Amino acid sequence: MSRYDRWNSILELLAQEGRLSVEEAAEALDVSTATIRRDFDQLAQQQMLMRTRGGAVAQSVSYDLPLRYKTARHADEKHRIAAAAAELVSPGAVVGMNGGTTTSELARTLATRSTLEAGFTIVTNALNIAAELTVRQHVKIVVTGGVARQQSYELIGPLAGGVLEQVTLDVAFLGVDAIDVELGASAHHEGEASVNNLLISRASQVIVVADSSKVGRRAFARICPIDRIDTLVTDEQLSDERAGQLTEAGVKVIRA
Repeated sequence: MSRYDRWNSILELLAQEGRLSVEEAAEALDVSTATIRRDFDQLAQQQMLMRTRGGAVAQSVSYDLPLRYKTARHADEKHRIAAAAAELVSPGAVVGMNGGTTTSELARTLATRSTLEAGFTIVTNALNIAAELTVRQHVKIVVTGGVARQQSYELIGPLAGGVLEQVTLDVAFLGVDAIDVELGASAHHEGEASVNNLLISRASQVIVVADSSKVGRRAFARICPIDRIDTLVTDEQLSDERAGQLTEAGVKVIRA
């Protein structure tokens, strides 16, 4: 297990438990207590947790991990989701896309699809997506304004609206922290939720891309109600019961 994978696991354990001893972490990750102590110290320096005698406690940031710590989670599922979602994009389309690990994987997939070599446009508030795809000559990149949020590399705030209010999107791909039939799509951060809501308001079609672990869950800030979502592209681990509930609510479910 690499250092970053180990850190990711530690932060996820803290998010679940709130408190973790050195011994508990060492046993869970099958590493030495000396390694865990070093990890705790380094994560504390980054303000990702708070050190205590013999362990660590979660800070609020641990419930919304920075993007760099999320990339290893459900990686295979995200590859399949991205491949399935990319099939829904036509040449010349104007595609809206927010930030997140699944949408980042989708952006890479779209950029390398032979069927889209004639060109298409991506409108995004995600700095990492824009930076990675700028070198692709057949992809036109439009970036919103806003203030960069370190957790997700997304631009948020009222400045983002200046661009989004002047564009029209064929399809918006929405990465979410949670999706629930009653609440709809939601995010951990209210600033992201607000910009995401504006993004999808400009789209003819809204497609949520999310692994099955996010279905049936709720996050702090609502992005949109369920009836605003046309399609959910998720993984095959989604239960028939969950899929049926979404279908009854008018959402087309694609399990990749």
